[in-house]
Amino acid sequence: MSRNSVIPLCLVLALFAVLVTSSSTFAADNDNILKNLHKVSTIASTVPSNGDINPYGVARVSHSSGNLTEGHVLVSNFNNSSNFQGTGTTIVDVAPNGAVSLFAEISAAELPGSCPGGVGLTTALAVLRSGWVIVGSLPTTDGTSATAQAGCLIVLDNTGKPVETFFGSLINGPWDMTAFDGEDQASLFVTNVLNGTVVPGAPAGVPGVVVRQGTVVRINLRVSEHTMPWIESMTVIGSGFSERTDPAALVIGPTGVALSPSCADSDPGDCVTKFGESDEPVLYVADTLNNRIAVITDALKRSNSAGTGKTLTIGGSLNGPLGLTVAEGGHLLSVNSGDGFITEITQQGAQIAKTLLDNSGTPPGAGALFGLIYEQGRGVVFVDDATNTLNLLQ
Repeated sequence: MSRNSVIPLCLVLALFAVLVTSSSTFAADNDNILKNLHKVSTIASTVPSNGDINPYGVARVSHSSGNLTEGHVLVSNFNNSSNFQGTGTTIVDVAPNGAVSLFAEISAAELPGSCPGGVGLTTALAVLRSGWVIVGSLPTTDGTSATAQAGCLIVLDNTGKPVETFFGSLINGPWDMTAFDGEDQASLFVTNVLNGTVVPGAPAGVPGVVVRQGTVVRINLRVSEHTMPWIESMTVIGSGFSERTDPAALVIGPTGVALSPSCADSDPGDCVTKFGESDEPVLYVADTLNNRIAVITDALKRSNSAGTGKTLTIGGSLNGPLGLTVAEGGHLLSVNSGDGFITEITQQGAQIAKTLLDNSGTPPGAGALFGLIYEQGRGVVFVDDATNTLNLLQ
């Protein structure tokens, strides 16, 4: 989402997050995470030397390999220095102490495979334990939805060099992504937002017509530290999500995705949702236009589409939910596009807390929040588009 990059940093640097709890809106919960997080601080600027702005994707490095260092965070930029959406080409590396380096600058001309339209890096960003980095591209030529093309997923090695692309009919505007990362296999869960949204000759500067063709695609990969990932299968596990073009946000559709904890690796109370006691993780999906969080069950194994899934929670403090992440105890954290709040949601769908992360702009905080991760013992690490920074709620 395009925001003015010159909004004063002090608006966020001086912000102490206000925890809001209301008995009429939020259920009581002794495991409330946000109640212990009160202060927002800036870790680092995400603007590299080429001037790319609009940080979108956030991914934590879990294992050191090549130029990847455990505990560092990678951030993808969606806009170039002219603030054109869908033209950002960089991924920056941010150390816990705020030191920043360039991990990758991706040239469309030097891609090792097809990527229709070129390079415009989205929120879809994952770092696998085997050292491969995968990032989504939804490119434009002039920052408008009229020139948006299908893009691809770009696979980079642990030095930041592109080595292959995943593209084709099921990958059409990869907007966000999460990964289930095994030793020799991985599953990517990718939301796609360009199915039927870009209409030739549509009037510029006005929201597009809502179409219900947004998808969630599971891509099963075979992975190794020594061999490039290759696709074993691709399956549409979610479909019919509302999506449309937008003059401010470029496109709006299903965005954040996050997997619940596996019951095999966690306390059963942390993994079981209100949709059953399957040992398999469920996939949470931010259904942005419908202001809801959807659940796709049996996400790792299902062979067909769950449609738009089941509703975990709708309305309340949600205001165009975008980025999602799962925190300790299995609670879900969701940030809004329509304001600067983050909402905490239990596995049963109760919204138990919300905290203000950004109050800049009009309406306050609108368009500032996208990717986020939760780090136990540290807090919530998130990008802020309004200030082009990586921030910490602690």
